[in-house]
Amino acid sequence: MKKFALAMLLLFSCSAAQADLKLYVFDCGHLAFADISNFGLSNDETEVRELFVPCYLIEHEQGRLLWDAGLPLDSVGPREQGATSWYENSILDQLQTIGLTPADIRFASFSHFHYDHVGAANAFKDSTILIQETELVAAFEHPEENPAFRPPLYNELENSQRIVLDGDHDVFGDGSVMIVSAPGHTPGHQVLSLQLENFGPLILSGDLYHFEATRRLRRTPDFNTDAQQTLESMDKVEALIRETGATFWIEHNLELANSLNLAPAYYD
Repeated sequence: MKKFALAMLLLFSCSAAQADLKLYVFDCGHLAFADISNFGLSNDETEVRELFVPCYLIEHEQGRLLWDAGLPLDSVGPREQGATSWYENSILDQLQTIGLTPADIRFASFSHFHYDHVGAANAFKDSTILIQETELVAAFEHPEENPAFRPPLYNELENSQRIVLDGDHDVFGDGSVMIVSAPGHTPGHQVLSLQLENFGPLILSGDLYHFEATRRLRRTPDFNTDAQQTLESMDKVEALIRETGATFWIEHNLELANSLNLAPAYYD
């Protein structure tokens, strides 16, 4: 069944009509660590100690999709000396620079519900939420089982219109924006596959990996909910990358982020 699902996903990804997509990348904060050993790495296996926290907006002729919502809005402000996290301009203010408010966002979806990915989630309560059923149960029924879930950041989504997923999902029905189920980091973790006309196919990692080293060494963080499931998701996504020739962005990769064109620039 898994091989069939992957084959269907590859078919969608390779044959998708070229929709008029735009992808905006926003700076939604930074995280700094003195010790990265709980990510499944020893401190001498990578020199990286700072992670980028992105938010993304995808524009499609059928509507807009917000992917991930950054650090909590109450952390927005100037970087303080010695801070281990900082967030200088909120996603809400950054959306305004391209003339948008949360009311303009048709869909909101999150790679998973850790606090650094749903910081502004409540602002999008009037959007339709796309969420894996397993993540829905974990985030709303058993959040105490995962300390990185902070319900006050997303509790207003409980009454939002939503589409509950059980695996991969074609957001707009044309193969151009595909949610790819990749559980293990959390029960309903997912990545996003895009078919951009000029840039080409692109996959956004969520937290399948946090560092280039975890991808290269095939490591899983100590705080993942299921290490074996994570490895299976790595295999699935790596196969998708090979078969489609997609560019792969590790979302937390600061070096990558520093090379990107942030909003109001966009990729198409």
